[in-house]
This record gives sequence, structure tokens and C-alpha cells, in this order.
Amino acid sequence: MNYILFDDQKVREDLLPLTFTRPIADIRFGIRTMREKWEKLLGQRTSTLTEKYLNKKFPIVKAEDNILINSSICPSEELLNQINNLKANQALVGKTKVVAMRLSLDNLESMETSDTSEIILDADTICINNVWDLFSKLDTTIVKDYNCITEGRKSQAISKTNHIIGNGEIFIEEGAKVEYAYLNTNDGPIYIGKNAEIMEGAVIRGPFSLGDNSTIRPLARINGPTSIGPHSKVGGEVSNSLIMGYSNKVHDGFLGNSIIGEWCNLGADTNTSNLKNTYDDVRIWNYRQETFVNTGLQFCGLIMGDHSKAAINSMFNTGTVVGVSVNLFGGNFPRQFVSSFNWGGFNGFRKYNLKKALQVAEKVYTRRNLEFDQIEKDILIEIYESTISI
Repeated sequence: MNYILFDDQKVREDLLPLTFTRPIADIRFGIRTMREKWEKLLGQRTSTLTEKYLNKKFPIVKAEDNILINSSICPSEELLNQINNLKANQALVGKTKVVAMRLSLDNLESMETSDTSEIILDADTICINNVWDLFSKLDTTIVKDYNCITEGRKSQAISKTNHIIGNGEIFIEEGAKVEYAYLNTNDGPIYIGKNAEIMEGAVIRGPFSLGDNSTIRPLARINGPTSIGPHSKVGGEVSNSLIMGYSNKVHDGFLGNSIIGEWCNLGADTNTSNLKNTYDDVRIWNYRQETFVNTGLQFCGLIMGDHSKAAINSMFNTGTVVGVSVNLFGGNFPRQFVSSFNWGGFNGFRKYNLKKALQVAEKVYTRRNLEFDQIEKDILIEIYESTISI
């Protein structure tokens, strides 16, 4: 069977700015991305139905018989059984969204579903509906991913230099280094990826995951549930946050109830507010509705899109949303919504020069021994051109 993960358009818009640069399937939700979760359960590769300007990086593979799966929904055996039982031109439908469809090549080409019959979903699911779900549901998703990744496997030995608190689980992948750290598993497991390192004096409370080739700096304080993707460097204090990968928060400063995209950098002593002095629910900018919306959460910090940077001593107010390729600097708090490709801070913004933005992106790729090719350039150019008037 040919499996295609498709973007739920409403959810995609509600996940901006993170989905400017990737389909929903490649959002990290817990330890793994949604695609990694589905491919593990399916036992095969998937392709993607997403925005046209992302097609070259995330192409679709079509066949005579196709099953399309809503990539905002976490997989389960029960759900997969219902999906695989779909007949031609049938759709599996939940309370608020289409979960999956089985379409022939002709129907896929036209996305014509008028003849599709509906089957009602009969399975419990975990979904991404709003951007803040990515940190508010981390406790559940880290635990589920941990159990799936480690099932039937044996962890590397834990060095006796570490101080272990609690009787919970710790899994250390091959090549990882953890010495003289405090690891507290009372509230959830701790997962350390391949060739990752937790340096001396760091205090880690689960649920927590550290991606491959990532580093926790000395004396860092990490409160779970927190997930740090691959190739990242993190220090200071972090609480209930998701760092997608390839990003740095090396120095002291507080990051709480926040989501940081890829290729981001938070300068020394960058701090985020995650609680209003009035203890009211936090409101954040919603791209789809073009207004601030109530999260229903008392704690919500910073949402930052890919390639954005904050200078030393930066401060972010509660519920700040920063777009793609933003360069923030200067004292005091910037406004609570900063659109993509802006350069500045509290004293005002001007448009980030596109040529300069592309040069910076190329440099950070080179530092990771990766190529910033024309496909990557074209994605940023498209985002720039589509947001230049915002």
C-alpha cells in the first residue's frame, strides 16, 4: 500500500510559523516527528501532500491505490487497523477532521472526494490541533515515544558518576556520554540519543529526551516534560519546552513553555516570560485568524520559527510569536508578534535583507556540514515573498 501523510489545512495554518518551512508530518511531537512515528508503525516510508512550494523537498509519491493519513494525528495500532480496513473511496472521519482516505490515482490527482463514503472513527487518538499542543502534551508524547523506541532494547550502562533520583527509566543510546549529572525519573523517563552528551553538573528531570548529537551544557537545569531535537546545544534553565533541532540556547537564561524551531539561536541571558502577572490565560497570535487567540493556558512562553535569532539579553513577553528568519536585538520587550524576515526589536523593525538572510542560513548549514541548496533557498524566498507585506 502507498501511504501519504497529508496536511490538515486548518491545523497547518494554526501551527504557523513552524509549518512555513515543513509539512505537519515533520513537526517534532515528543521524541520523534509525526512522520517517524507513522513510518515506525507502518514499517515503510511515506510521502507528503503539502503546500506546493514545499514539494521539491517533501515530494509526493502516487500509486494506483493510495491511503492518505492526516499527519496531525498520532498513530496507534487500533487506528491503523481502521485505516487499513478502508475500501476504495472510503474516508475515516473523526468528530472534527478527516482522519484518513483511500483514493485511486484518478481521485488523488483531482482530490475529488464527492463519491467518498464515510466511516466513523472508533479509536482514541492524540492530535495536534494548536501550536501550544506541542509543549502542553509533551508529557504524554515523550512517554509514548520512549516506550516505542526502547521496547525490547537494552540501554548503554549508566556511569556511576551520575546521581540517579527515583526508580523510573533511563535509556542511553550508543555513543552518548553522561557524567556527573543529576537525573530525576520520578515524573517520567529520560532518553539520551546517539552521540549526545550531558555535561557535568546538569540537573535533568523527566520526562525528557535529548536528540542525537545534542549537548546539555554544564550546570544546566532542565525541567520536564522537555524534548530537545538533534544537533542542538542547550544550557541555562529550560522548562516544559520543545526545541525542534539544529538550534542553540547555550548560555544562562530561562526558556519556559516554549517552542523553538530549527536553525535558531538564543543569545546569552535570553529570557522568556511564561506567566502573566495577572495569572490570566495567555493569548497568542494566530496566523489563520489574523488576531490574538486565547490558549486556555496560564503558562505559555515563546513560539519561534526556523532561522530566527535573538541577541544577548533579549527578553520575550508572555505568549510571543516570532516568524521565520527574524533577527531580534536591543533592550526591552519586542512586540508579541513579529512577522517573518524582520530585523530589529523594541525600538522598531525593518525588513531583513533577503540576500543577507540567505547568506546567514548558508553559514549555519555549513557549520553542521550540510548543504544549503537551491531547494532550501527557494523555500525561504517563497516565505519572504508571501510575508513581505505583513
